[in-house]
Order: sequence, then structure tokens, then C-alpha cells
Amino acid sequence: MVDQEQDGMLPIANVGRIMKQILPPRAKISKEAKQTMQECATEFLSFVTGEASDKCHKENRKTVNGDDICWALSALGFDNYAQAAMRYLHKYREAERDKAAANNNQNTENIASHGGLQVKEQIQTSNLEFRALEKGDNSLITKP
Repeated sequence: MVDQEQDGMLPIANVGRIMKQILPPRAKISKEAKQTMQECATEFLSFVTGEASDKCHKENRKTVNGDDICWALSALGFDNYAQAAMRYLHKYREAERDKAAANNNQNTENIASHGGLQVKEQIQTSNLEFRALEKGDNSLITKP
């Protein structure tokens, strides 16, 4: 029965890993704390995603995108999270554009250096950073 309850929830190992990132190095987290956070985080994601999905449905769209999630966060009163998510989304899209431009430049150089033969290479680099909110602090801090 526990396995059935775990279906549709975030993996508890991932939840524990995220929790440990904000705690002091020697801190311990009980199984009960991890399970509680797992349920809360899963419920929160479902709540926000449901709101974004309703918006898409009203607009006759099938795909929920990052802008919809940011809108839902704001509509539900999570303005601080919405602002942080918008900043992340902007940086993510910027990094994707830069990556696409670098791939286009790399493909052009490969075509020229191989006598006109097209050689496709995939270069995956990301300049994205994980950002977390400190408890009681609205500013963003950078986590490696």
C-alpha cells in the first residue's frame, strides 16, 4: 500500500537531497520529515500545475509552458516565487538561445573545415545555476 501512495509523488531520495542542500553538513533528516516534505512538495506542484492547466484549457491550448507556471504562481498569491521563476525562466531561455547559436556556429565551422561535408556534433553546455530561497529571506542565493 505504501508503494501505491508513493505513485505520483516526487522521489523521496530527491526530496531528501534538496533538503540537505540547505541544512548544515552534519544535520540529519528523519524519514518522517522527508515523507512530510515529499507530500507537501508534490501537493504544491500539483496545485500550481492545475492552475496553469486550467488557464491553458480556457485558452484552448494543450501545452503548459514556463510562462503559465509563473502566471499560476502569481495568481495563487506566490508572488515571490513567481518573480524568482520568471528570472530563472528568462535566464534559461537566454542560455538555450546561446547554446543554439553556439551549435549553429560550430556546425558552420565543421562544414567549412570538412570540405563541405556536413558533420553534426552535439555540444551540451549549460550556464544555469540552481537558486534557492533562504528561510525568511526573499533574495536569491546561488547554490553550486
